[in-house]
Amino acid sequence: MSRELISRVTDGVPADMETWRQRPLDRIYPVVFIDALVMKIRQGQVANRPVYVAVGISLDGERDVLGMWAGTGGEGAKQWAGYLTERRNRGVDDVFMVCSDGLKGMTDAIEQVWPLAVHQQCVVHLVRASLRYPNRKEWQKITPALRDIYTAPPSRPSRPGSRPSPPSSVTSTRP
Repeated sequence: MSRELISRVTDGVPADMETWRQRPLDRIYPVVFIDALVMKIRQGQVANRPVYVAVGISLDGERDVLGMWAGTGGEGAKQWAGYLTERRNRGVDDVFMVCSDGLKGMTDAIEQVWPLAVHQQCVVHLVRASLRYPNRKEWQKITPALRDIYTAPPSRPSRPGSRPSPPSSVTSTRP
């Protein structure tokens, strides 16, 4: 490939990106997933930077990338509040559920933008957080029990204030 061909192809990319960024969004998304990915980005020099991504599921069940933003520091609920407000200002009037990691203040940030939206912590993030404490050798015993817990149908405690017992496959080795 010649330099001229590469230049012609890449010259059209910014205009297409701007058209995509300004496209109309649906008024309602039943579910929106938000998270940050760490990517190597070159801006003078190569550095790890967060890329914030919001993906909505339309009423037709189609995935729609609602936005992507390159950040400069760590992920925070305050930044997400700004990005979600941008989506609302672009016409996303209602979201039923926002699924994200367990960032402190995220529920408040979501309710500030869409007051009736439910904040659901992503199961993948919950499992990762659960595996932070046990030794790696114990993971094979723990992960099937976690799967049972996270895929179990909702149940009601037998008496107020009581909790269901953990699965029998999980035994504690700690006092």
